Amino acid sequence: MIHRWIAVAILLMSLMVPGLADVAQPSPTEAPSGFDTPTLAQNPGSQSVSNGIAEPPGDSYGLDQTKFEQDHDASSGLGPVFNARACADCHQNPVSGGSSQFTEIRAGHLDANGNFVAATVPINDGANSIALRSIINDRALIPQAQEHVPDTENIRALRAALNTLGDGFVEAIDDSTLQSIAQRQIDVSEGRIHGEAVEVPVLESPGQSRIGRFGWKDQHSSLLSFIGDAYLNEMGVTNRLRPKDVTAVGKVTPDPEDTPDNLGLADIDHFAEFIRGTKVPLRDVVLSATAAAQQGQMLFDRIGCATCHVSTIITAPAGTIINGGAFAVPDALGNKIIHPYSDFLLHDIETGDGIVQNPPQDTANKLRTVPLWGLRMHPRHMHDLKSLTLEDAIQRHGGEAEQVRDHFRELSPEEKQALFTFLNSL
Repeated sequence: MIHRWIAVAILLMSLMVPGLADVAQPSPTEAPSGFDTPTLAQNPGSQSVSNGIAEPPGDSYGLDQTKFEQDHDASSGLGPVFNARACADCHQNPVSGGSSQFTEIRAGHLDANGNFVAATVPINDGANSIALRSIINDRALIPQAQEHVPDTENIRALRAALNTLGDGFVEAIDDSTLQSIAQRQIDVSEGRIHGEAVEVPVLESPGQSRIGRFGWKDQHSSLLSFIGDAYLNEMGVTNRLRPKDVTAVGKVTPDPEDTPDNLGLADIDHFAEFIRGTKVPLRDVVLSATAAAQQGQMLFDRIGCATCHVSTIITAPAGTIINGGAFAVPDALGNKIIHPYSDFLLHDIETGDGIVQNPPQDTANKLRTVPLWGLRMHPRHMHDLKSLTLEDAIQRHGGEAEQVRDHFRELSPEEKQALFTFLNSL
C-alpha cells in the first residue's frame, strides 16, 4: 500500500513539474521608453538615462554617448572618403541615436547575367579607383579623393539614415521569432505577403551567421557588425571588424584607426554599449489616448498594415547566447515587450532600389519594413525620404502591399484622418 502511494505521488509530481517550470518563468515586461539621450554641447551624456543595461568595468553610459557624439578629423582617422564626422551627425533627431534628414548614395550596375554589381568609382583624375562598393561617399579629406557616380553605374539610389533608439532590443529578438512572423504572413495573406529573412555574417564571429535586422537591406544581424561597418563606410574610420580603408589617396593614419582606450574598449564597443542602452521611442501618450487614435489603430489592423508593421514582439530571454556566441542577452534587454511596428524582414512593395548588399540577388528590389516607432519625429518618409506626407508614403506601397494600399484607398476621409492620427501618435 505504501509503495502504491509513493508511485501515485511520483506520478503527480511528474505532472506538476511542467506547471512549476512555467511558474518559474518570469512574465515578459514592457521595455522602457523615452527620448532620454539629449544631445548637449556641454557635458555630453550627463543628462542621459539608459534602459538599465550594465556597463563594462570602468565605463559609463555618459562616456559611451560622448564617444557617439565625438567629431573626428584626419588625425583621428576620418576619411579619406566619408559622409559624416560623428555618429550623431546622422543619428540625432530628437536626441542622440535617433534618425535624421540625411541620405547616402548607393550605386551599381547589372552584369551580363542580370546580377547586381556594386560600383567602381574612379578618383584622383582616374589614377585610382574604389571598386565593388555600392556606397558613394559625399565628402573627402582632399579633392583628389572625392567620389562621383560614374555614368556606367546606372543603378542609383538614396538611402535615409536610420533610427537606432531601441535597437538593443531589436538585436535581442530571437531568429525563430522573425521566422515565425514570416510564416504567419504567408498564412494570413494566402501568400501575397512573404517577408524574407536573410542569413548574414556576424563580423565579430567569423564563420557564423544570423538573420539580418539592421540596415535597409538587413545587411547586419548584430549591432557591433552594423557599427563596425558604418564606422568605415560612413566615417572612414578603420576598426578591428573593418581594418582596411577603401583608398590610400589622402590617408594619413595607419590602420586600424580605432584602437582600445584605457578601459580596453574601442570606439565601436562604446557605440554598441550606447545603442544597446537606449530606450525604445516613446509614444505620444496624450494623442494615443484619443478616440481618433484608437479608431486609427483598429483601422491599421483591419486593412492589413499590421501584417508587416508588427505591433508587438517579445525579445529572447536574458542569458540567451546570440551573435554567433559573441553576446549574451542582458537582463535589461531580455524577455521584454517591444512595439516596433515592423517585422524586420525584406519585402518587395515596388519601391526597391535595385541594390544588393548581401546575397541572394532577389533582394535587389526588397527593403526592410521600416519600424514605425518614433514615426512622429520623421518629417520625411520612406527609404529615400521622398514622401513628405503619410498619405503619399502609403500610396507608394505596391507589390506585396498592393491589397493593403487598396484597402486604404477605400477608407472615408474621416477614417483616413483617424489612421493618420494613430500614426502621428507613434
